[in-house]
Amino acid sequence: MKKPTAPRPIGTGRLKHILSLDDFETKAQRHLPRPLFGYISGAAETNASLRMNAQAFQSYAFKPRVLRDVSGRSTATELFGKTYAAPFGIAPMGLSALMAYRGDLVLATGAAQSGIPMIMSGSSLIPMEEVAQAAPDSWFQAYLPGETERIDALVDRVAAAGFKTLMLTVDTAALANRENNVRAGFSTPLRPGIKLAWQGLSHPRWTTGTFLRTILQHGIPHFENSYATRGAPIISSSVMRDFGKKDHLNWTHLQRIRERWEGRLVVKGILHEDDARHAVELGVDGIIVSNHGGRQLDGALAPLEALPAIVDAVGAKTTVMLDGGIRRGSDILKALALGATFVFVGRPFLYAASVGGLEGVLLAADILRTELHRNMALLGSTNVSEIAKLRLYNV
Repeated sequence: MKKPTAPRPIGTGRLKHILSLDDFETKAQRHLPRPLFGYISGAAETNASLRMNAQAFQSYAFKPRVLRDVSGRSTATELFGKTYAAPFGIAPMGLSALMAYRGDLVLATGAAQSGIPMIMSGSSLIPMEEVAQAAPDSWFQAYLPGETERIDALVDRVAAAGFKTLMLTVDTAALANRENNVRAGFSTPLRPGIKLAWQGLSHPRWTTGTFLRTILQHGIPHFENSYATRGAPIISSSVMRDFGKKDHLNWTHLQRIRERWEGRLVVKGILHEDDARHAVELGVDGIIVSNHGGRQLDGALAPLEALPAIVDAVGAKTTVMLDGGIRRGSDILKALALGATFVFVGRPFLYAASVGGLEGVLLAADILRTELHRNMALLGSTNVSEIAKLRLYNV
């Protein structure tokens, strides 16, 4: 029997010098206009939570085992009854199609070809039906107001589109103070002007390959999936009305969604174990521990630090996952060792899509899986389930 081998990430062309996920960010900073790169890279206020998300992983160390036969190791992972190639997926990211041509489709297709799940953002610019058709295993993430009519209509549309997993993001009761976006020149709605025009001229590959190509073939992008009907174009002054009344959203709305939605229901944005318990009581199938990539409440606890208490509270009753700060295979191993069943990675995949399209997404997934496969050998582990038994050490 042939022994399984690790994937071999090899980039070509513009991607041939990419060695890690961080390298995609460096290339994306040169490729994207400053306002768009700032939208992806920035977080809220002082970026404290963004920094803490990454720093949290540096607080833990491994004590590896040696002289174990790990030649048959596998990164395969089961989640909600489906086996994936690795214990990570692509997190939801809004406006992806503004950063990469047909960005949501590129991310979904790349995930499907890599054998991992992708979550489509409710703030996306491509109709959800197109993504569900291209990559049926994709999940859909919703931002919902506390309005039952709009909730019911969107839930029904997601079901009709063919999605089997609905994820409700619950940490957006108010629009965050994203000073970084303002300083970078990004606004919602987008406001054409001399500065924005200059950014387009000074980044010709993005302008011709993404922006003009989108306009010529698909017209001005709209927010397609905020509700059951098409939203406003990204340059419309009425865009912000689609983001209102989220401060009305409460537990009764989650209960209503659970009663109406027949598929898997996941809640993202929980950091407190009591909230996790309440969500489980209402019948959710999974929880993603997350602080929205540091993009909401600045100073919110890093998900990795919140994870153990939530696993202790509800880990035996529901599937606990994590999002935030993961850049290496070793980060994934630490999250799994602290009790996560699965993790999601956001910004690096959008950087990869922006600079390399589908090839970039595939390469990013290969890099992360290769690191994971290699580090499992160095730890002395042969399968993902063994990682949960690892003991980490505070350093």
